[in-house]
Amino acid sequence: MARIYPFRALRYDTSKVKMEDVVTQPYDKITPAMQQAYYDRSKYNLIRVILGKREPDDTDAFAPDAASTPQHNVYTRAAESLTSWRKKAILREEAEPALYGYSQTYTVPGTDEVRERRGFIALGQLYDYADKVVYRHEQTFPKHKSDRLALFKATRAYCEQIYMLYSDPAFTAEKLIFDNGSQADLSITDEYDVVHRVWRLTDPHLINLIVTAMADKKLIIADGHHRYETSVTYMKERAAELGQAAAATTTDEDDESPSNRAEEPHSLLPKPAFPEAAMMMTFVNMDAPGITILPTHRVLFGLKDFNTQAFLARAEEFFEITPVATPDLEPLRTSAGVAFIAVTADGNHLLTAKPEAMAKTLADLGVSPRQAALDVVQLHTIVLERLLDLTHESIAGVENIRYLREATEAVEQVRTGSADIAFLIRPVTLDQLRDISLSGDVMPQKSTDFFPKLLSGLAIYALD
Repeated sequence: MARIYPFRALRYDTSKVKMEDVVTQPYDKITPAMQQAYYDRSKYNLIRVILGKREPDDTDAFAPDAASTPQHNVYTRAAESLTSWRKKAILREEAEPALYGYSQTYTVPGTDEVRERRGFIALGQLYDYADKVVYRHEQTFPKHKSDRLALFKATRAYCEQIYMLYSDPAFTAEKLIFDNGSQADLSITDEYDVVHRVWRLTDPHLINLIVTAMADKKLIIADGHHRYETSVTYMKERAAELGQAAAATTTDEDDESPSNRAEEPHSLLPKPAFPEAAMMMTFVNMDAPGITILPTHRVLFGLKDFNTQAFLARAEEFFEITPVATPDLEPLRTSAGVAFIAVTADGNHLLTAKPEAMAKTLADLGVSPRQAALDVVQLHTIVLERLLDLTHESIAGVENIRYLREATEAVEQVRTGSADIAFLIRPVTLDQLRDISLSGDVMPQKSTDFFPKLLSGLAIYALD
């Protein structure tokens, strides 16, 4: 069962800071230029916690002797910033445990269509994937998880949310949260012109209705695989120290986390057995309108002796190859079956998969039928690994590959010589993601790009 919990969030005091100046995009979507802009925006911007600048004399948090050596690095500075802001009451702890309604109104990139995505922020119990409560949809990068674990341990706080999908055709939570006429207590616009609104929900009866409505749900990670898996690791470490089951739930008042302390009548609300047993999440109903998935294009660089004609000759075994005048996405929108656009310094080509050749090779490689039907799986398995001779390990290590949202940026990197070849692809559909996840399969890294991202800094879950 999916257990969710209200919590006493740390939130910025809007009488002391302007929210637009202190919130950020998720850490893995922040470029160096964005990082600097966030630093310049405010000395209280959350960037100093979630993705601080490295300094020349930083110690190595992962060195063998790190535990016995005084540390000064991005992780210690993150902890110092968070502690300082709490002492100054820049961040204040809420008086009551709450859930938080969260809506995002945005224009779909490349169109004039305006959508609203609705959900709510709460703590979610952490589970192993084997428990079949939480499901992943894509693979992760090992080095990102070690970085997040070091940050979590240093700060003892979760500053960013996991984006979770669930299914509820009756829209139970949405009706309880958004159909009662209440006004949002926060509304801000981010750098992508997305309007974010937050509703603070403290009524114990309402909270328990939502908790009950979510109890039978299966959860699919949309964004935040690295943070989720890192949080599970941290939970297990803490459970071992405490000598108790990780998935236990309590309603007593012994919880050591200030984010979970409660007074009557809130003491009857559910709480995780210990702070690390849960993570802050935003829950979004995938049966509701408003969800947008964008493609993530692949750019390859540093390929040894790359030659366009040699690549196309090899690709003919698996693809019909058609030259296209311009590297735009329109041919993909009208192509039946799996297709990509390959952009090189020598021109642009539409690659349309030959179903028979693909099916046989993918089956021989042990790729499941569900995965074999996906554009991104055929791109990684056939094109990247077989035709371009990249290894699974080099792709996981991000050695010769970049992942970009904007097709124009991918094309520009090829045109300027900083990349050998770019592959423009179509997005995975929500139905494909659901089928892959619930079947226990996973897609390659960066297979989806949900838009817009959840803002970091709207609420913080303090572990102590």
